[in-house]
Amino acid sequence: MKTIYRIGLIGLGGMAQEHLRWMNETGRFRIAAVSDVSAEAMAKAGDRLGLGEEKRYADFRSLIGDREVDAVVSVTPNHVHAEIIRACLQAGKPFLAEKPFTRDFEEAAPLLALYDRRPVPAMIGFTYRYTPSFRYARELIRQGDIGAVRSFSIRYLQSWGSAIYDTPYMWRYDKEITGTGALGDLGSHMIDMARYLFGEFEELSAVLHTIVAERRDPGSGESVRVDVDDFASFQARLTNSIVGTFQTTRNAVGSGNEHEVSIYGDRGTIHASTLSPDQVIVIREESPGQLGRTTLDVPSRCKRKQYDDFFAVLEGEVPDGLPGFLDGYRNQQVLDAVVRAHETKRTVRLPE
Repeated sequence: MKTIYRIGLIGLGGMAQEHLRWMNETGRFRIAAVSDVSAEAMAKAGDRLGLGEEKRYADFRSLIGDREVDAVVSVTPNHVHAEIIRACLQAGKPFLAEKPFTRDFEEAAPLLALYDRRPVPAMIGFTYRYTPSFRYARELIRQGDIGAVRSFSIRYLQSWGSAIYDTPYMWRYDKEITGTGALGDLGSHMIDMARYLFGEFEELSAVLHTIVAERRDPGSGESVRVDVDDFASFQARLTNSIVGTFQTTRNAVGSGNEHEVSIYGDRGTIHASTLSPDQVIVIREESPGQLGRTTLDVPSRCKRKQYDDFFAVLEGEVPDGLPGFLDGYRNQQVLDAVVRAHETKRTVRLPE
């Protein structure tokens, strides 16, 4: 009989529906309890999932303490990430928490101290490690297909915040809730992809900017000032003197969900993107002075699902490339360095 893990799901918004779908695809999880600040959302989810009232928790701490919950999946706004992770560590409850790790590094630092004392199986939701094209690019880099990597460019562009859409004010534009804007939301994925492919950050410089400075309050219709970035650009030096550029915004008109990386080595180039998740483009020298451009299909061994790895974590394994607790913590270190580099207008070195 196969193992089915009982999951407590915290946060029932739009992204939670994706997590439910991913869990169902894996077939190794069952929702045992839910929690949300919205009673209406809990009622709908509880009815749909067949949960009794006693498994619908207004307080996420009660869900985490439920002995019939084997592990927690947290899909909430950023301002409660640290509290949920802390509660899971204190309860010894395995978890998968959405990115960014916390709102800022000040919230992250005490969590590492707690994790060092009371480690639990944990995973951070850097979902693009499970995009087949990125996994294959990592394999090609490791086997030396383009020689030593020298530089790269990473972009993550969306358009839904562009002025032409009149996107209203929401929690993603509120610093108290989100910490940073496009940087923490999309930029955290770029940072994680760089660490996944190339190694650790050593130094960086950055520019943050707010393109749409005011947005309409959906309730009152009045303008509200946006106090977080909606454009972020930075450049960095990583392990082995690999240098790279990063750009993200929610204001790139015509862009859907474009997360792309171009990797430049001594003997060639690799392009990988969410737009073609099952293919990579490789440019290499085919004969002296002659370059060839090849589109490669991603092999099946590079097609692994995020919840396959979460299941493996709960089984006591540590799969290669797993985005674990320390990946979330180190990601937050880099996010903090980007903010400091922008605020001080200088290059910031990362701590060892």
